[in-house]
Amino acid sequence: MRKLAALGLVAGMLSMPALAQNKIDFREFTLDNGLHVIMHQDNTTPIVITSVLYHVGSKNENPERTGFAHFFEHLMFEGTENIERGEYMNIIQGRGGTLNAFTSNDITYYYELLPSNELELALYMESERMLHSKVDVTGVETQREVVKEERRQRYENQPYGTILPETLKRAYAEHPYQWAPIGSMDHLNAATIEEFQQFYQDFYVPNNATLTIAGDISYEATEEMVRKYFSEIPKGQKEIYRPNVTEPKKTAEIRDVIYDNIQIPAVIQAYNLPPQNHPDSYALSLLSTYLTGGNSSLMTKELVDKQQKALAVAAIPLELEDGGLFLMYGIANMGVAPEVLETEIDALLKQVQQEGISDQDFEKLKNITENNIVSGNSSMAGIAQNLAEAHVIYGNTNYINQVMDAYSKVTQEDIKRVANEYLNLEGRVVLYYLPKPQDAATE
Repeated sequence: MRKLAALGLVAGMLSMPALAQNKIDFREFTLDNGLHVIMHQDNTTPIVITSVLYHVGSKNENPERTGFAHFFEHLMFEGTENIERGEYMNIIQGRGGTLNAFTSNDITYYYELLPSNELELALYMESERMLHSKVDVTGVETQREVVKEERRQRYENQPYGTILPETLKRAYAEHPYQWAPIGSMDHLNAATIEEFQQFYQDFYVPNNATLTIAGDISYEATEEMVRKYFSEIPKGQKEIYRPNVTEPKKTAEIRDVIYDNIQIPAVIQAYNLPPQNHPDSYALSLLSTYLTGGNSSLMTKELVDKQQKALAVAAIPLELEDGGLFLMYGIANMGVAPEVLETEIDALLKQVQQEGISDQDFEKLKNITENNIVSGNSSMAGIAQNLAEAHVIYGNTNYINQVMDAYSKVTQEDIKRVANEYLNLEGRVVLYYLPKPQDAATE
């Protein structure tokens, strides 16, 4: 659940007893074909979320065929053997529902939100997607154009849009996290229809999926419907590919300059993190909140408000299953050189490494954390996703009810320790984003 990664926004202060009252009840079972099913009943509102998490992301791809997982996020809306091409979204929306999906380095997640009396429709649609998705030339060609346009809008034509791919390829020397989920258009263009079909057969199978249903349901009736629509889907024929790669620890800084269609320079810093389920990830998440989580955070107050060296700063722990990145960026104020901004950022990092954080700031962090954990489970959509990720990433669905306990064990000394251990100035990636020279920008 990215440990409720938005741990930087304060909507109010909640106490520990308030959290205890929000325990998420659920039931779970596994079909003979390996499909894991999680159900959460909440009959207060007549809606239901149906989601399927496939444990496949960009890290599962062939290095010569990157972008497949993200491509399939789009392709599996094309239609199935029993659902006409282009009708998948229309059917859900026609019944008053909404739907979406996302792909990360680790997972692909689909969901539908519908009136609860349409649960059977959602289960049918997801079973069709799992068993009968159309992976044909027409669909592949259509989605190639969609992905090309997305790449242009989100990466190529967006100011600072290439930060993630440019950082990843320098932050990882061996692990397949070195490419972003968007992947390479050259790889997608070169791929054969048989390669796409094989990827579907390998990863979009019940033994690589978690089905979660949350909302106005009956446990018994829902389990019966799940068995009706999913029991006969055959298990995948071979073992799911999981990369067994440990990224070596960096001992030297990697520094580079990226010229972009921007007006104002930016400084990017990236530090390698431990696996997402590592105990230190809680302290690192709190550290990121302390540094840049909101208007009262250390770097925002110091660099944006007081010194006015930056227009914006952010520290984002990109939590990934095999070890992510502590990604920091600062957009320089007008007339401020990136070298000056970097010096000030580093000075604040060293301050935390040497002095830690105050008792008052630590208490505030704990309150922010409690608030965001409760907020993350305040909607059926949030509960469904958090249940699925608890099972897949943490190997324990009840982690959804244990995450606050894990945060409560973090001490001030832990935050100081992880700042020293992981924010190693000698083993990081530093990128300067600079405006393209005038002659290059006008070409």
